[in-house]
Amino acid sequence: MMKTLCKNFLKCGLAGWCMEILFTALGSLQKREFRLVGQTSLWMFPIYGSVCLLTPLFSFLKRFPVLVRGSIYAVCIFFGEFLSGNFLMGKKVCPWNYERSRWNVKKVIRLDYKEDFHTPSSHVALFNPIIQVIGHSANVKGI
Repeated sequence: MMKTLCKNFLKCGLAGWCMEILFTALGSLQKREFRLVGQTSLWMFPIYGSVCLLTPLFSFLKRFPVLVRGSIYAVCIFFGEFLSGNFLMGKKVCPWNYERSRWNVKKVIRLDYKEDFHTPSSHVALFNPIIQVIGHSANVKGI
């Protein structure tokens, strides 16, 4: 079991890094920066990796409609981002700071990102790669 958890931690960490790099690179299009440079931080690896601990929740939620799952996933993302952001801010190493956003909470979460985390298309884009990686290792199907 511990070996599977470690594998899933690594897979989730890598998948999270890749998605963040893709997301930040595509975000540069809004600024008309066509080099499409994406970025992340080493600090993000354990944060993304910890998603593997939610496998039981994913299994439980698979019977619910996408909108319900999307809402619960959004809450999980905000909660994880808030906890990890506050911890890293306390150490003065937080790689993000949302103080410029009108909808920030303690500089570590942005409530205006709710729709990005909630909509069905974002649900598929954001969670299915991670869930499928976990599902294959943990025999969790149909998520």
